[in-house]
Amino acid sequence: MKNILITGGAGFIGTNFAHYLSRHSPQYKLTIIDSCNYAGDEQNLSDIQDKITFIKGDIANIELMDGLVAKNDAIVHFAAESHNDNSLNNPWPFVQSNILGTYSILEGVRKHNKRLHHISTDEVFGDLSLDDPARFTENTPYNPSSPYSSTKASSDLLVRAWIRSFGVKATISNCSNNYGPYQHIEKFIPRQITNIISGIKPKLYGSGEQVRDWIHVDDHNAAVALILEKGKLGETYLIGADGEKNNKEVVETILKLMGKKTTDYEHVKDRPGHDMRYAIDSTKLRTELGWQPKYTTFEDGLAQTIEWYQQNQDWWKPQKDQVEAKYSAQGQ
Repeated sequence: MKNILITGGAGFIGTNFAHYLSRHSPQYKLTIIDSCNYAGDEQNLSDIQDKITFIKGDIANIELMDGLVAKNDAIVHFAAESHNDNSLNNPWPFVQSNILGTYSILEGVRKHNKRLHHISTDEVFGDLSLDDPARFTENTPYNPSSPYSSTKASSDLLVRAWIRSFGVKATISNCSNNYGPYQHIEKFIPRQITNIISGIKPKLYGSGEQVRDWIHVDDHNAAVALILEKGKLGETYLIGADGEKNNKEVVETILKLMGKKTTDYEHVKDRPGHDMRYAIDSTKLRTELGWQPKYTTFEDGLAQTIEWYQQNQDWWKPQKDQVEAKYSAQGQ
């Protein structure tokens, strides 16, 4: 593989993936497509613009994607609408991007016989109870609970059907909750970090007992790169760094690392249908491909993330008032 197409490459995880490949695999020629909606920004790639080809476009455009897929050896498909709260307010963009966009890519891959790696989420499995010792595995049945997770589950099933029916050369990965640089400040961790920087108390949904399995975006992307190069075609790999923390612990850790009292936050009303617990078993990825996370503690990865938001306030401050006004209107 020499030429790689990254969909959603101006969004959070895709941006970091492009940076990761430019550092660790400079032999690749990168083409990035992104619609540059509110969560994606071409400026995220400004420091590697001489190493990439950028195209602003919609992955649901079958003709556009057909031409791009034809010119590349492999496609890494990050592009997705991904914010649960937004999916509850307006599901249609999630159907359009996550289902129709994935269909568009699959048809291009099938026609031109290209390699595809499809990025998904652990949210397709639904949730676990807080007292359940189990974790999600590659064999866990799908049980999505929101418009976001159901459209991601749909996209996964499309990929699996195209593998079986048409012999498409594809792999899938389902990852736990990412955090790190360039994440939109509507998301849980960057919202709390930027609140503290802005002199606003962090916000905690309900009691804060909900558990997420956190992974630094660089660790996620290292796993994706490894799967792209060495993963077995037709297989699914779960990516997780054993980072289970409840939301209350996350807020209190952020406050502690930023030199604040760990009780200095506000409870807000809970999200409708809020999943209680996600937990990833990444044994297959670790044993078959030899992946290990760089950030072995949540605190180390979180400290790096806090530092990035402190040093890049020009990146997020123009959006801050609008984001907080939207949440305030929802009582959150």
